[in-house]
Amino acid sequence: MIDIDKIQKSVGIIGESEEMRDMLHLIGQVAPTEISVLINGDSGSGKEMVAKAIHKNSRRKFEPYIIVNCGAIPAGIIESELFGHKKGSFTGAGEDRKGYFESAHKGTIFLDEIGETPLETQAKLLRVIENGEFIRVGDTKTQRVDVRVVAVTNRDLAEEVNNGSFRKDLYFRLKTITIRVPSLKEHFSDLHLYVERFGLEFSAKNDISFKGFGSDAFQVMKKYHWPGNVRELKNFVESLLVIQMGQRITGEMVTKALGLAGSDLKNPNLPVFIDRESDDVERELILRQLLFIRQEINEIKQIIQGGGKITPQSQSEQPMNSALYLPANIPLDSQVNPSEIMDIESGRISAIDPDSIGDVSMKDVEHELIESTLTKLNHNRRKTARALGLSERTLYRKIKEYNIIKK
Repeated sequence: MIDIDKIQKSVGIIGESEEMRDMLHLIGQVAPTEISVLINGDSGSGKEMVAKAIHKNSRRKFEPYIIVNCGAIPAGIIESELFGHKKGSFTGAGEDRKGYFESAHKGTIFLDEIGETPLETQAKLLRVIENGEFIRVGDTKTQRVDVRVVAVTNRDLAEEVNNGSFRKDLYFRLKTITIRVPSLKEHFSDLHLYVERFGLEFSAKNDISFKGFGSDAFQVMKKYHWPGNVRELKNFVESLLVIQMGQRITGEMVTKALGLAGSDLKNPNLPVFIDRESDDVERELILRQLLFIRQEINEIKQIIQGGGKITPQSQSEQPMNSALYLPANIPLDSQVNPSEIMDIESGRISAIDPDSIGDVSMKDVEHELIESTLTKLNHNRRKTARALGLSERTLYRKIKEYNIIKK
């Protein structure tokens, strides 16, 4: 059995979404083995945490864990840094020196941004990964080392191979096991967990009062694409807490801090906001229907009273975009009979008093809509779900959330 919670706690990985759980499950499968691993993902997505989790949950967890930033080492000295050098091998080499691979003996070496290593160095990396053998710069003696390699990149190595800037044999040797770290926009359902963790840690470290983020703040944050991923989010939360010290963070504060205008937060070509959870989308659709149901109530009443026949007058008044209106008909199936259809249509008409539609919150309107429809249909949940265009599972959850009881 793979203990995902244990893996998360070992290095502090945050996330409860399906994408993160799948990634953690793969880490649990790979960590106990000795195979080399390639980790890819966008910059700032948390690839370093994944590499550390592999080491912490492996049989080498009590051995050295050496981090090497390949992109930060000049091409002229990278081989000396990785494999060490012999005294006098070049100017300034006053003594024998061990490289990173020797220092990581029996443990794990983390090669960050491996895609930036020179081609000549890649050949020597392939040899040490496959055979555990290398030669120090200026030496003739082959050294042996027992090291597990975890490589990380935010580049498309397949494309680098096609461009001739990365060795094909090294690429195929590394990609045997590939773990992809999802970008933040792929698991926005975890956003509140990151914000809470970053806020609490930063406020405790700097003795700042943390009063949390409002729901409107999260709505704005979920509509931003976060190109810098988790790293950008962490820096943003910390800077916002300093600027708005001691205040509860609102949507207006977030919008201003991100430098966004209202038009930047939504796609005007879509009927609902993008980057939203399914529950939010359903709620938005319900509210959009309510905006138009008021002017269509009399027409629907006429249709029902007329036996379901649309008169020429009502037909000419049909909305141009029917997707914004409650559906006029429900298909017959083995579970629905005509009398039930009439009940459901009636439930739609009486779901909410048109005079009560005004400047109220989204939750208030949703609550009243569900409760009124349930009352009209004698608390028949199946009919109510059909009338509101919801799944029965979602309706049950909403009934519990709003504590709606039969009167």
